[in-house]
Amino acid sequence: MKFGYMIFYVADVSATISFYESAFGLNRRFVTEDNKYGELDTGTTTLSFSSFEMADMNGVKVTRSKNHESSAEIGFVTENVERDFERALKAGATLVKKPTQKPWGQKVGFVKDLNGFLVEICSPVQ
Repeated sequence: MKFGYMIFYVADVSATISFYESAFGLNRRFVTEDNKYGELDTGTTTLSFSSFEMADMNGVKVTRSKNHESSAEIGFVTENVERDFERALKAGATLVKKPTQKPWGQKVGFVKDLNGFLVEICSPVQ
């Protein structure tokens, strides 16, 4: 078994996909014609967004919240944390914590996306 994709439920799939393209430089794989599901190319694991309506259609109960306060985060690894952190803020991400150097050699910063999901922007682990 392998970890293939992560799906986050959102109110507006198209807007979320567009935000991730602008804020994090990701490439769209596709968005369904009805805008209920979309995927971004992030390497071996796919980052996906699905509509609340799709959850209902699948018989899955999900939390419908604009400000997702949870114990999960989306993490992006980059060689240039400062540049990519600023790009995210310029695209509309909300500042949570500016990048800081960690004792183990990694630089880590946090923002929230337009849905309120926590996003970590970090350097590779040394």
